[in-house]
Amino acid sequence: MTEDTPWLDDHQQRVWRLWLDVTNGLPVLLNRQLARDTDLSLQDFEVLVCLSETEGHAMRVVALADAMHWERSRLSHQLTRMEKRGQVRRESCCTDGRGQLVRLSDKGWDAVVAAAPGHAGLVRRVVFGGLDMDHLDELEQILNHIRDSLVKEREALES
Repeated sequence: MTEDTPWLDDHQQRVWRLWLDVTNGLPVLLNRQLARDTDLSLQDFEVLVCLSETEGHAMRVVALADAMHWERSRLSHQLTRMEKRGQVRRESCCTDGRGQLVRLSDKGWDAVVAAAPGHAGLVRRVVFGGLDMDHLDELEQILNHIRDSLVKEREALES
């Protein structure tokens, strides 16, 4: 089939279905592991990791939503749940009275440190297990290409 047809060819369809199986199944597995080993959801862990990797363990809420590719309302609800558990706290932004910072608490830091080894182990087994360096390099190139295409499409939709 050519680019002019609205349908995927058989090979593209197989790869697309495989992609969906992996991208839908992996978060379910990661969430189950976190639930079994910690009191965190995958969404909790994603927020905590993102904050843990920033200077001062804090980010503006808008920047965090952008970095995570989440809608602001989704992040706001997530942060409310995490605030109630003492994992993060929201603060007024000192440089901008309208903005808010979200900061990783000591309890949140302890949670991400405790959860990281089990999470990393599962990712290593499921995603990277059995891949040699050439496979890993190819996967990195493919994912970079897809990410670049996503950025272009997002920019086109926003303009």
